[in-house]
Amino acid sequence: MDVLVRSSWLIIAAVIAILLAPRIDVIAPGLGELVYVAGFAFAVLLYLSVLLHEISHALMAKAFGFNVKAVTLHFLGGVTEIEGEADTAAREFWIAVVGPLTSIGVAAAAFGLTFVTPDGLLLFACEALAFANLAVGVLNLLPGLPLDGGRVFRALVWAITRRPFLATQVAGWAGRVLAVLALTYPFVLQSVLAVEPTVFDYAIAVIVALFLYSGATQAMAAAKVRRRLPHLRARTLARRVLAVREEMPLAEAVRRAQQDRAGGLVVVRSDGVPSAIVSEQAVLATPDERRAWMSVGSVARRLSQGLTLSADLEGEELVRAMQATPAAEYVLVNDDGSLYGILVATDVDQAFNTADG
Repeated sequence: MDVLVRSSWLIIAAVIAILLAPRIDVIAPGLGELVYVAGFAFAVLLYLSVLLHEISHALMAKAFGFNVKAVTLHFLGGVTEIEGEADTAAREFWIAVVGPLTSIGVAAAAFGLTFVTPDGLLLFACEALAFANLAVGVLNLLPGLPLDGGRVFRALVWAITRRPFLATQVAGWAGRVLAVLALTYPFVLQSVLAVEPTVFDYAIAVIVALFLYSGATQAMAAAKVRRRLPHLRARTLARRVLAVREEMPLAEAVRRAQQDRAGGLVVVRSDGVPSAIVSEQAVLATPDERRAWMSVGSVARRLSQGLTLSADLEGEELVRAMQATPAAEYVLVNDDGSLYGILVATDVDQAFNTADG
């Protein structure tokens, strides 16, 4: 699992350092320009707690058997890239809720340290860390995608309705509502708290609203995509294949394929094990008069890792396998290694586009 830090993090770290500088100057006068260093140090400390938040997601996902690709920190927080989707509402709930609970736990620990920490910068750091993590934990529990609370809400709707797609749509629309509410933040400051909003407040409101709305919209669109995936089955989409030897003239191989109504050609060794796949595009690009003088092997692609797939693959597993090794054609084999057929990428695309989403 990789831990990545986007360069955009430096922007928010600098903003935190600038915003905290006046307060730090009051707590520790005489630091001069070092107040910004102290503010930046607190930003680092804050993002370490965000990292704990994201790693808790990763560890819970791993506990359920999911592969975690990376944890990425950016200027709005962090994201944990998990391969696949939770297959039950309970797993979705626990993977989602553990992050905010971790942040609240860090807040409680930092608050506890305030009772034994002497006055000064350390006490301020503990108090600020407690407040920031409490805010992160509580705000992340708001019931709207793409927040963790949105995924918790989705899990609850999923558990009640037994319809994960509907649950995503409900949580997605809740996220859009939260996005609109985020825009009212400056006006709440002014009318409720009697605080005059600054340009920074308006900017934060717009950024957060865009983040929430776009994240919710993407989650809803992704759900529509996943709804089509069960229609993709390798065995159903497979073309009939003709096994040929590498030295066979291309013209003869094409004639036999047409005679047997095969949709693809696969080169096999003397023991019958597939060794190469004939490119349909290369065959079509070869003039008829030249095919008699060319061998099948001249238009075949060796079966490197990823070009041979199980005929039992379907749905998201099939798509992930194809994405791992992009190609125009794949050889499908049975569990015993015997040749089943050929899978053409354009056939998969067409099946996906015509599936009921």
